[in-house]
Amino acid sequence: MMDDRQFRLDTGLALYFCDSLISWQRGSNENTEGLSHQFLPKGKDISRNNEYELDAVADTLNNRPRKALDWKTPMEAFDNLLYLTR
Repeated sequence: MMDDRQFRLDTGLALYFCDSLISWQRGSNENTEGLSHQFLPKGKDISRNNEYELDAVADTLNNRPRKALDWKTPMEAFDNLLYLTR
């Protein structure tokens, strides 16, 4: 992020940038990539899939309960967060 310093000052949020090529620092990203390989094997040309097939994969992954979210789906956890901040 080009203006990360200003963003931190404006929001009071701490930012963390992962080191390149250090996969354990990007656990959620790596886990989601691994899950996606169940539907789209590594090296497969996804341009052969149509929009509806790719949307179905995204929907399946986005509605899958996560241990890190106390077995809620990402949408359920997001809805709970919004409810708590109202």
